[in-house]
Amino acid sequence: MILFPAIDLKQGQCVRLQQGDMARVTVFNHDPVAQARDFETQGFEYLHVVDLDGAFAGKPVNAAAVEAMRGAIKMPIQLGGGIRDLATIEAWLEKGVTRVIIGTAAVRDPELVKTASRNFPGRVAVGLDARDGQVAVEGWAEASSLGALELARRFEDAGVGSIIFTDIARDGLLQGLNLEATIALADQISIPVIASGGLASIDDVRVLLEPRAARLEGAIAGRALYDGRLDPAAALALLRAKP
Repeated sequence: MILFPAIDLKQGQCVRLQQGDMARVTVFNHDPVAQARDFETQGFEYLHVVDLDGAFAGKPVNAAAVEAMRGAIKMPIQLGGGIRDLATIEAWLEKGVTRVIIGTAAVRDPELVKTASRNFPGRVAVGLDARDGQVAVEGWAEASSLGALELARRFEDAGVGSIIFTDIARDGLLQGLNLEATIALADQISIPVIASGGLASIDDVRVLLEPRAARLEGAIAGRALYDGRLDPAAALALLRAKP
């Protein structure tokens, strides 16, 4: 079970949004490289990064910050936001990003996901961001007609490394993970699933260790780490203590 600390980039800074709303933003660190180093020093083993500006622009915007982080830390990075063509996927993987996350393009151009997954097995994740069960796109600004399970099933046997399932309604609000929906999704597909949106405390980490969550690859922690509600040492010790 992996606990991914999250760095969301807006105008080169580490921020957190509430429910994906760019108008409801809190800046937590002006230096993403320093933040990435802090997470590595704390003992985290895999960093989750989102280029928020890129998600809205449809192309990478905070590339300089991502590249600086990649050069400053040893732990792997999974990166999403504005990754919508094969050239961008290839460029990021060549620059040392371990796994790219495809969100909007997974809805608009599912063949891109399949082609990239064939070319780079295990290094492509699908970002499945849902509001009331329906997948949202374009930085969560638009709703699609697809249900979460329907979209996930399109990529069975395609070589996708993981599905990152975010409950938009909970994201950034510290209301706890929507594990019921996340586990239900994981139980119906063969692709590993990562829970995202709302992780609030050590209690959420404990729930991840319950047998019902055994098929999850991990969970993403954001605001709870930044505001001190989740102690990194305690969370990581709990995960590492499980056989």
